[in-house]
Amino acid sequence: MLPCYVMLDLETTGGNAVHDRITEIAAVRVEDGVEVERWSTLVNPGMRISPFIQNLTGITDAMVEEAPSFESVAPKLLELLDGAVFVAHNVRFDHGFVVNELQRLDKRLKAKTLCTVRLSRKLYPQHKSHGLDAIMQRHGLHTMARHRAMGDVDMVLAWLKIAQTELGADAVRREAEALLQGSASVPPLLETNIYDIPETPGVYLFFGEGPLPLYIGKSVNLRARVLSHFQAAAKVAREMRILLEVRRVEWRETAGELGALLLESRLVKEMQPIYNRQLRQAQLLMAWKLLPEPAHPLLKLVRIDEVDMTDVSQLYGVYRSKSQALRALREIADAQGLCLHALGLESGKGACFASQIGKCRGLCAGRELPALHRVRLQMALAAQRLQAWPHPGRVGLREHHTNTGRTDIHVFDHWCHVATVHNDDDLADANQTRQALAFDLDTYRLLVKRLGKPLGADKSLFHLPGHRGPNLMEASCYD
Repeated sequence: MLPCYVMLDLETTGGNAVHDRITEIAAVRVEDGVEVERWSTLVNPGMRISPFIQNLTGITDAMVEEAPSFESVAPKLLELLDGAVFVAHNVRFDHGFVVNELQRLDKRLKAKTLCTVRLSRKLYPQHKSHGLDAIMQRHGLHTMARHRAMGDVDMVLAWLKIAQTELGADAVRREAEALLQGSASVPPLLETNIYDIPETPGVYLFFGEGPLPLYIGKSVNLRARVLSHFQAAAKVAREMRILLEVRRVEWRETAGELGALLLESRLVKEMQPIYNRQLRQAQLLMAWKLLPEPAHPLLKLVRIDEVDMTDVSQLYGVYRSKSQALRALREIADAQGLCLHALGLESGKGACFASQIGKCRGLCAGRELPALHRVRLQMALAAQRLQAWPHPGRVGLREHHTNTGRTDIHVFDHWCHVATVHNDDDLADANQTRQALAFDLDTYRLLVKRLGKPLGADKSLFHLPGHRGPNLMEASCYD
């Protein structure tokens, strides 16, 4: 198949290369088609083996109690791999475990990898499943040592001999060499050709076997970003979990980074991928509103979706729950000596508790003027005040990608994303649409720096008139 390779298999305490450990190693070194060395050993993982894994592999805690540590067997493993290609069935699993074990010893593994799952897909594309059990069933292979390291190694080697007999040694070698030259980081069960993914801005979606995405991300270079996920799998537990589940990648191109950020935020909230920890929740957001005098209390907690977006500059802070908002206000009151009664954080008559312990400056006890207390409150909240929309109406922001020729026009109104369009007719329709504006915290944070400039300062930013005007797709700036 290849001039020199080591067929390797591991048994482990679990599927997480960062946290789990190796319990057994088996390796067979093949040079010029001839087996030159065979080696296997149990390994003491330094941790308990779960009952499920013990039942699966047959390797028990008692069996590994007196086995050598990985540190003891690492020199032998590195000697076997020296100058050889690291070959395994689902190689990223085995490679990830070896890399992590060696890193704990401050050692590095320098070896190319080849995955026989991917090789099977290349050699037998007419078949859907390429797991070891499926291969054994198809080719009539049997073993009494399934899920033991050397038993699995022997099954893969036996399959390679059958493939060479059925398809020819040259065909197997050509496909193996082609895979070796490609990215060894690509998940073995990935159905998408990695080179079909464009090197353009956009959003990528990882799918497993189900209809909903596992993860959604964005990048200015889709292919490079997707590959970076796979390359990080050996070191990052979450990336390894994604890699083991991903079956296909879909993508949606944009003209630039802003469009990718907006699309990512929207898709994550709509599709709720399980591995996106941020951006997922389109929660009901809350903010503090400063009420006019002589209101008591001075502040009211409001839901942002119930506030007129033209009045957003009267809001302070954005919170994902009532408890979070109350906790934040208490911290401000404590730091600035504000009255708990005046803020509505405490009820009752007389001095508030903070006043009694010397933290409130005494509004509730008549020691501070209400006007001064209000000014201090405004100053304390100033850093959290939501910015007023700086434009007289809707604006468009144009992104253009020189290589693809794609142009996106993003329409915004009072920090809300109205639409993204690609031609004059759609732009005119989007401008005339008057749907209710929906505030999104992620979009607001994204736009404050980008759109908080006067018209003309950014040549890609232009004002949208009340009715259809000249050709806006060709305009750099329109006032």
